[in-house]
Amino acid sequence: MSIATAENGWVNTVDGQTPEVIIRARKILEGTIYGTPSTSSPDGLPWVSPLFFTYDSDWNLYWSSAMVAQHSQNLYANQGRAAIAIYSTDREEGKGQGLYLSGTAAEVETEDMDRVIPLLLKRAAKGQQRSPADYLAPSPRRLYRFQPQTVWITGERIAFSETVLIDTKIQLNLASLVTRF
Repeated sequence: MSIATAENGWVNTVDGQTPEVIIRARKILEGTIYGTPSTSSPDGLPWVSPLFFTYDSDWNLYWSSAMVAQHSQNLYANQGRAAIAIYSTDREEGKGQGLYLSGTAAEVETEDMDRVIPLLLKRAAKGQQRSPADYLAPSPRRLYRFQPQTVWITGERIAFSETVLIDTKIQLNLASLVTRF
């Protein structure tokens, strides 16, 4: 466990389960409805796609996408490996707060759809209706679940010199996020 330094990539691993940091992370997750998954094609071509998402108490993220979308194809081709950034764009430079997640994504199993669809509708525009049939063959769309393996939050900026500030991250304890939700 260490504070953020150049040697550890400016990642603080000391404060990852403090109540203040956990509350801040939860507020970002609750207050932001769009995330940006990052995927890669089998030959290494990166791809990002902003999309509407929801979440459950285990910090799994869910969204619906076309199966032929580039990010969906990349998930299928790379064992679901992905990273997701969740952040607000309404802050001035240097004041942003974000979550950074690394993990894997896959299609939601048919038996889980009745649990996931209400989570999506709770955050969606009022009046939308969805059913499992909207995400099963022959529909071209699927529901996806992202399971985080590592989560970080924006940390404090550290003055490197009088004019250079270093952005840091705090690596969160995933078990603390889940148990305090």
